[in-house]
Amino acid sequence: MICEHQHIYALSENLSACGLLVGMRQNSIALLCDDAIIKERDPVRERMLRQQVAFGLLQYSPSVSFCEDSAEIVLMEVAASLRLFGGIRKLYQRIRHDLIHLGVCAQIGIANNASAASLLAQKMPQTRSKTTRRTRQLHLCLNSQRLALHLDTLPCYLFAASRPYLDWLQGIACTNLAALRRLPRAGLQRRCGKALLLALDRAYGELPTLHQWIVVPDQFHARSELPDRIDKTETIFHFSRGLVLQLCGWLNQQQKAVKHITLILEHERGRQATAPSVLAIPFAQACWQEEHITRLLKEKLAQWQLGSAAIAVRLEVDAMEVRQALSTSLFPDQGSQSEDQHRLIELLIARLGADQVLQAAPRADHRPEVANHWVSILEKTVSQAQKNIPIFRTPRPSWLLSKPISLKVKQHSPYYGSRLKLLSPAERIEAGWWNGQLVTRDYFIAECTQHYRYWIYRERIGQNKFLHEEDAWFLHGVFG
Repeated sequence: MICEHQHIYALSENLSACGLLVGMRQNSIALLCDDAIIKERDPVRERMLRQQVAFGLLQYSPSVSFCEDSAEIVLMEVAASLRLFGGIRKLYQRIRHDLIHLGVCAQIGIANNASAASLLAQKMPQTRSKTTRRTRQLHLCLNSQRLALHLDTLPCYLFAASRPYLDWLQGIACTNLAALRRLPRAGLQRRCGKALLLALDRAYGELPTLHQWIVVPDQFHARSELPDRIDKTETIFHFSRGLVLQLCGWLNQQQKAVKHITLILEHERGRQATAPSVLAIPFAQACWQEEHITRLLKEKLAQWQLGSAAIAVRLEVDAMEVRQALSTSLFPDQGSQSEDQHRLIELLIARLGADQVLQAAPRADHRPEVANHWVSILEKTVSQAQKNIPIFRTPRPSWLLSKPISLKVKQHSPYYGSRLKLLSPAERIEAGWWNGQLVTRDYFIAECTQHYRYWIYRERIGQNKFLHEEDAWFLHGVFG
């Protein structure tokens, strides 16, 4: 439970079953439950947690605000998002799932206006049954007439505008909002002020409510302290998901997509201080979807070896770009296929490493071993030299050997498992005289008896190092 100023501020269902109530003095806790865990309320951490929840909700709606009457309530306008997320029930399930990863146990109220929704969210069940947990999690009422009936049963202490006058209201037996509405408005205004009447009208939908939507900063930075020293990447991934949810909400508000993010793990401080561990997460294509980022983060963490236990985790954005608008064309375009390809590349990078997933970056050289150049898939390959690559009129093999294999010669023909039959005229390549790596070769396309095709070459017999025909033939490539 949480206490503030020697009084109970919040408690769990199990402690409520023991007879403890909100508002009781702290010294009476031991009489009813001697093993209760007591923690002092921390308003600073509450504000940080509320900010994290608001950021996570931004991925479902750009209209998120904080309740002025209660620091524990976050308001969200979802009318424009219902069709996108499949209706109010599916949207509720997604929000409930995200709140769990954010480490929040929340009650959700859904109504036609923000004031009524906040009151429904604070409503407690009157009876305990098998469906109590579900009842506490969601209070839904979208019908105006039924909403008024639900609000009438709520106690006055849930209504923030009436709390300063609770003693007077209890003295006149006004315990719920229905009784409060039956009081003469003129007398109620003289006694409690006009603000109470305005708040009451807004709750019942008779007056509109103005909100101040939150504005996100230009730079994203999220941090979460771990409950204990953790050295397992699976557990760190669980706490990192809350940071990813905040990132997705921030990206949705900014209408941007990330190209590169960094996960930073903080270790021990003080005398045994250890430098933070940094995990770079590049993306093959800019993205903003939570499922996409989470899947790649999980693969990266699975391949990561921690040197020491972590006490906190941070998430930072290193590179981003403006989000590309979705195609409005009736027919599918090449974008969906390209997106699937980029996701496959990201998955391979996460599992194998960026230095193991390569792309062709040919050089402008006639020598095959020099022209055949590969770099990491993350590097940009367009250069002026690549624009000047010569166009070959003869076929090139799909697989070029890193080191040519010397072939035997039988009856004046090259031999590789069987006699090789030459299918093409000679293609002469002479290059490398300018840097001391001269090559003089005649390339042929050859076929064996099993109909495999190879790319072979013959060194010029005129070279001093090749005096015999038997030493002049080499296998350099294989056709697909």
